[in-house]
Amino acid sequence: MRSNLLTHSELSTHIAPLAPAWQKVLRAPEVKEALEALSAMLKQRLKSKAIIYPTQPFRALEALSPSDVRVVILGQDPYHGPGQAQGLAFSVPNGVTRPPSLRNILAEIEREYPDDASQLMLKPNADNNDLTRWAQQGVLLLNTALTVEDGAPASHAAKGWETVTDALIRCVAQDQKPKVFMLWGAHAQAKQSLLANEPQHLILSCNHPSPLSARRGANPFIGCGHFKAANAWLLQRNLQVIDWKA
Repeated sequence: MRSNLLTHSELSTHIAPLAPAWQKVLRAPEVKEALEALSAMLKQRLKSKAIIYPTQPFRALEALSPSDVRVVILGQDPYHGPGQAQGLAFSVPNGVTRPPSLRNILAEIEREYPDDASQLMLKPNADNNDLTRWAQQGVLLLNTALTVEDGAPASHAAKGWETVTDALIRCVAQDQKPKVFMLWGAHAQAKQSLLANEPQHLILSCNHPSPLSARRGANPFIGCGHFKAANAWLLQRNLQVIDWKA
């Protein structure tokens, strides 16, 4: 199954459907230059028969404008296996084997909502993998690199994507509507400087949900309580909470 292949290297094609606020960010000179370099790199890699995921690199932005965002969850780069990456951090289609990090994310939700979330774990390889339902509620599931090559994690890191996604994160942070930023692991936490001088937001930090770190250290992911904490904070501000178990 390779239905999630990138086929169009010209990133302007993928940007055209986005909300005007995102397009404004992506037209800024430094970001535009990075996108042009990325398009050239992707074109060259596709010409060399590289298999690149996902089909829609900017899908995380497609259902939202910056003012619609209520929660930001940052990932590193897309899943690098066939049929996995969807353009939403940590999400894979229903029917695809649940990756370990997503398994731990859903386990934490079950732990935080024990009376309501048990259905999440009943069919671990079939249901509830697709986090589109969160994106539709205002959760920005953004990776810091938006493409990857088959079987090669971080293969498109440090190629220019960080210039693009840092600008997007900064844009969301500068919006005056209060938001929750969930920073899981050192890579996401390194982006905290982009949130400086924006006290209207809540920043939640812990280890990454990967099995290598989810239960370790002084600030493990399992037991972090982030999903309930985010909703309690949103509720205090009369903002709509996220139905994490949807």
